[in-house]
Amino acid sequence: MPLINVEQVVLDLTGADRHEATRTLAQRLVASGRCTDIDLFIADVQERESKMATGLPGGIGIPHARSAAITEPSLVFGRIADGIDWGAKDGPARLVFLIAAPADGGDAHMQVLPQLARALMHNDFREALLSAATPEEVVAIVEEHVQLKAEKPAAQAPAAPAAEATAAGTPATAPATPAPEASPATTAARPLRFVAVTSCPTGIAHTYMAAEALENAAREAGHQILVETQGSAGSTPLNPADIAAADAVIFAHDVEVKDRARFAGKPTIDVGVKKAISAGPQLLIDAGNLAAAWAADPARAAAAASATPVPSESSERKGFGTRLQQWLMTGVSYMIPFVAAGGILIALSFMLAQIALGQNGAIEIVKYGIHTQDAAFDITQNFNIASLTSWAGLLFVIGSTSFGFLVPILSGYIAFGIADRPGLVPGIVGGALAASMNAGFLGGIVTGLLAGAVAHWIAGWKVHKGVRGVMPVVVIPLLSTFITAGLFIAVLGRPIVWLMTSLNDGLNGLTGAGVLVLGLILGAMMGFDLGGPVNKVAYGFATAGLAAAGASMDAPQLKIMAAVMAAGMVAPLAMALATTLRPKLFSAPERENGKAAWLLGASFISEGAIPFAAADPIRVMISSTIGSAVTGGLVMLFGATLRAPHGGIWVLPLIGQPLLFVLALAIGVAITALLVIVSKSIAARNKLAAQATAQVAV
Repeated sequence: MPLINVEQVVLDLTGADRHEATRTLAQRLVASGRCTDIDLFIADVQERESKMATGLPGGIGIPHARSAAITEPSLVFGRIADGIDWGAKDGPARLVFLIAAPADGGDAHMQVLPQLARALMHNDFREALLSAATPEEVVAIVEEHVQLKAEKPAAQAPAAPAAEATAAGTPATAPATPAPEASPATTAARPLRFVAVTSCPTGIAHTYMAAEALENAAREAGHQILVETQGSAGSTPLNPADIAAADAVIFAHDVEVKDRARFAGKPTIDVGVKKAISAGPQLLIDAGNLAAAWAADPARAAAAASATPVPSESSERKGFGTRLQQWLMTGVSYMIPFVAAGGILIALSFMLAQIALGQNGAIEIVKYGIHTQDAAFDITQNFNIASLTSWAGLLFVIGSTSFGFLVPILSGYIAFGIADRPGLVPGIVGGALAASMNAGFLGGIVTGLLAGAVAHWIAGWKVHKGVRGVMPVVVIPLLSTFITAGLFIAVLGRPIVWLMTSLNDGLNGLTGAGVLVLGLILGAMMGFDLGGPVNKVAYGFATAGLAAAGASMDAPQLKIMAAVMAAGMVAPLAMALATTLRPKLFSAPERENGKAAWLLGASFISEGAIPFAAADPIRVMISSTIGSAVTGGLVMLFGATLRAPHGGIWVLPLIGQPLLFVLALAIGVAITALLVIVSKSIAARNKLAAQATAQVAV
């Protein structure tokens, strides 16, 4: 029987939430005799949903489960006019597929899920489903893209299964044959064989989108590729013979590749999963060129033949700058929760102190601590549960303690990014010393890099086997901590303290044009690539600066944090506004993304504007950069401050000068939205004029 029929199509699906909508779809399976117990099946679906929401970008939901209540693999389709929240970050789902498989029916729903995810990434497939007028049309559209493969008997199954995806034009289960040797001059000219692994953090959409992009690029270029998708639908490992026969390997991943040692000795391209989606053909060209370079190098060819691990060309080409950015961002990512906890608690303590003690309450509350010389301010001895002042003092002490970990954690996890676990001890100890010497976040960065380098160096020593057991627990932490701390105290610390003092003095001395320029630069960086490297540099600078602000009430670093957060909110809010004001300038998926962008922008999630930038990068990025720069500059001029590193409007009560903060944000949003609307309108008019000219010419 087919996976889907007209009885399993609901063109006007409704429901208060996704669970109610799922039950409505499941009732169609009961009516068609494919579900024997709807409550059991719904429980199985909800158990799957509890592990991870099954919403996909672009307004899609794919609830699925194996269940003893299902008699045969089935699909049920539902279309929702206003959308229902299905857990996707970009907004509610309008297209929903319920995937049902028997409990003992093999991997039927695991076959269907990747096919659906890939098909749903195509605008024409989604648009066809949105515009289908009858259930018959839906069935025809779905059957064209999604088919259940017949399962092989166990006796016929190959010993080592190939990848679940197929090579371009070749079944994945086809036996592998050795690739013919080729000279560098002919490698690029002949059809090449590639293997690839794709994976993303959620393992649903981007994993399969990247796989499909690579397969399509290979097919168009006349090459063959086998892709192992390490996603939520499970993973079928590549056949070792296919790996051995491959000319090159492509890793497109945002999480660590499983069992990476299988690809040792092969020329390897290593990129993020989104790179494969946006630049699949170029990745194949790069992989082909890399394969030719390796074929021309006898040493590498011999290493590949013997499967000896050899550093990949992509790792060599990353360069120090890229690796440095990764190390720094590792430290910043672990530091941010301490910033959030400490900053918000200190801000709340100041709010309570001003209520309890008046305008100078924040000044008074900084006297509180633990084991202070004045017992009256010792929160451990004089805490009164009925006193706002005591609560303010308690929040300040806890927040200040959290802030005290910023530099050590930053330093420790920079070292961790370089040397893994051996870097933690010297990094954290070095960071604590940097904080005690008032070297601030610059000191933390230096000690982190130094500790990581030293620990990595010592870990690489070749020592007697009798010493190996104590290396990680005694020798590495002892020597790396001594070297890092000793060098910082005796040599590096004083110049860094001077530099940090000069930086703080410079920030404190900024007035007028200087404040405006700094805000413009940081704002432009936040709006330029919407969560990309430039955006992260500005955000990292702001969050690291909070460590230098300490418990100060008006430190310039607090103004920088406010400017960066406001600028980061501009782009998604502007796209939401633009799609509301001029919806005809945007596609249906963009209009749906625009609805979600209201919440994403208000929550300081710049990535909410990425779908718009991907569809129209030049206009959106230019507009976003300009509007975000204006907001950043205005926030700095207005003197708004912020201790929390994240939160958007939800931390508005913690923002100094909140009304001016909102005004600066509104101005930037209006500018960006206006620029997008005007530029898109001009482009639309030019397109119509060109079409009219072409018709006249005909």
